[in-house]
Amino acid sequence: MKHILIIFTDQMRYDAIRALGNPAIQTPNLDALADDSVVFRNCVTPSPVCVPARHSLYTGQYCARTGCNNNNSESQYKGEGFYSRLTKAGFKSCCVGKMHHEIDPYGPLGFEKRISQEEFADSRDDYTKFIMENYPHVYDYHGMRSEMYYVPQISPLPAKDHPTQWIGDQSVEYINSCNPEEPMFLFTSFIHPHPPFCPPAPWNKLYREDPPAPHCPDKEDLEDYWEILGDRCSLRRLMMSEQDVLRMKNFYYACISFMDCQVGRMIKALKEKGMYEDTLILFTSDHGDMMGDYQVTGKRTMMDSSCRIPFICHYPGKGHEERRDICSLVDVAPTLLKFAEAAYDPAEFDGINLFGGEHHDHVYSQYGCGDDGTYMVTDGVNKLVHRMKSDRYFYFRTEEKERDTKNIYDPEVPEVKTLKKLLDAYQQSDVNKSKTSETHEPTTKTHPHYVARIDHALRHDEEAAEIPEGYVIDLG
Repeated sequence: MKHILIIFTDQMRYDAIRALGNPAIQTPNLDALADDSVVFRNCVTPSPVCVPARHSLYTGQYCARTGCNNNNSESQYKGEGFYSRLTKAGFKSCCVGKMHHEIDPYGPLGFEKRISQEEFADSRDDYTKFIMENYPHVYDYHGMRSEMYYVPQISPLPAKDHPTQWIGDQSVEYINSCNPEEPMFLFTSFIHPHPPFCPPAPWNKLYREDPPAPHCPDKEDLEDYWEILGDRCSLRRLMMSEQDVLRMKNFYYACISFMDCQVGRMIKALKEKGMYEDTLILFTSDHGDMMGDYQVTGKRTMMDSSCRIPFICHYPGKGHEERRDICSLVDVAPTLLKFAEAAYDPAEFDGINLFGGEHHDHVYSQYGCGDDGTYMVTDGVNKLVHRMKSDRYFYFRTEEKERDTKNIYDPEVPEVKTLKKLLDAYQQSDVNKSKTSETHEPTTKTHPHYVARIDHALRHDEEAAEIPEGYVIDLG
């Protein structure tokens, strides 16, 4: 009997797993999964920001085709997504956690069952309801955002009820409820390691030595990159010191390790149910995080730290293998539908069945559109980035251990000519020609040295009622 488990994280770098070459991080369960899986070393997100990356996963189409290219709800996609097709194919289906599909934030999305945990407090959210019932005086239960967004912090919740543990609990419970003789499709999605970086105690003490220092090129090269890095999350604007960045990375690693613990619990449940060998397990993320590389943090750039993601697939009948061919989240839909023996038209997808003998020559990524867009095409070695506002191109010839180190753009180089022709065609095909703004975050105020004000809104009055007379606290 065939089963499918997607384990999805938010903002997880491609190199944040020990088995993939990072000796500084503890990920024993992901290491074991990688040792028993096909590991794709060159997976690139369709967009280095949450909503469009997840939309491309859902549709199997690039941003230029759907029109969703930022954290917004704009999309010209009229299909039903691939989740519902697995449900219609007879799979008992459930999604647990953050889906971040602005097209239908709390709808079923094609699953038989949905257990929600989105980032902002909402009366429709299952985890919000859990918190309001069990921890009525905890308001920033995903950690404090706004001026603390990139500041390491300890969760106000104990480990047993932390958002990451709750996702693990719900996922294990669902696996245990399934009949091994009936096909199961579970999509488990963690908010971490997305900021705020707030692991529970004692996980906050897991990393107490300095992690590997961020990568920073020569000052001259750094200034050249600034157009495709942006100042929004620059360490300079956020006033973050070198020590701030190292501490942030340690808490980022702690969030990943706590998530890794939940992965182990799910795999253990599958093995105890006798389902592991028959389950396609896909572990991946929507995009990465710069973590101080190039003097910035966050995402929204085509540098590898932001646009490359882990992609590990335990495929029944296949052992461990390392693949270097380029792939993308748009490949998930056709790969899983083929595994499930569900009919589909390959022309509907920009992606391919990764286990069907096909290979991409190149993949695309996009952030924004029109005059404010940044577009990228890569074959896994050669990368071309186009920043529309300045009409500048950046060309990197990357090697496994030396990525994005020097912009060597030359329009006469044969590889550049090939990639430019492809990228120009992709840009011309973009169905959304105008600038699209981010709409999912309740921004009310800005600060010159922080991200936009993104405090919760649902429980504002409850929190305000706890302020003693004589004090004024700005709650947003």
